[in-house]
Amino acid sequence: MTFPDDFPINNRWPAKDPSVIQLYSFPTPNGVKVSLMLEETGLPYEAHTVTLSDADVKSPEFLSLNPNNKIPAIVDPSAEGGPIGIFESGAILIYLAEKSGKFLSSDPAKRAETLQWLMFQMGGLGPMFGQLGFFYKFAGAEIEDPRPRERYVNEGKRILNVLNGALEGKDWIVGEYSIADMAIAPWLTALDFYGAKEILDYASFENVVAYEQRFLARPAVQRARNIPPRPE
Repeated sequence: MTFPDDFPINNRWPAKDPSVIQLYSFPTPNGVKVSLMLEETGLPYEAHTVTLSDADVKSPEFLSLNPNNKIPAIVDPSAEGGPIGIFESGAILIYLAEKSGKFLSSDPAKRAETLQWLMFQMGGLGPMFGQLGFFYKFAGAEIEDPRPRERYVNEGKRILNVLNGALEGKDWIVGEYSIADMAIAPWLTALDFYGAKEILDYASFENVVAYEQRFLARPAVQRARNIPPRPE
């Protein structure tokens, strides 16, 4: 395959520099994971704003790259063996870590530890916090039955407690800053957007609070939270 000729997504979001990584995303927690990784590694890339509207994520061009119609996705024109497209934020983080040689240890034990916390975010923290947001702030908040909301509030507290314990005596989840932190911490900031920190007793998880503050102080984080830019 060649880029951009064999990638229909380029017809809707054309590359200005077809030699660099193309990021198709929106600054949600999942989107920020990848823009952050690109900023932290210094890999050259272009960011294309793909809104969460059906007109974008369900367009034939976007579905040609990600049939699951979710941001983020990338195309790497300079991949070994030829251009490739990748979707799923966790998979992209692992790919970029291996490409750059950064933020994923080559030591087998440390690598496994990092990947387990990445999967903790992908399979637990992110989906549960997302459901909490739905039932606490969005359409689910209108449901009179309190049980769905209570379920996700309780699960949110449980997850925060797991994270709080894991961070005891450490700045980062595996000791050194890694792709696991890039996956976990953006979802902590989402709790502000959901207005859910108070109901979760967030301030009581002191290690988590300090962890989020360290994360937000990183210059790359401050840049990545607005990449790609939201439409005006």
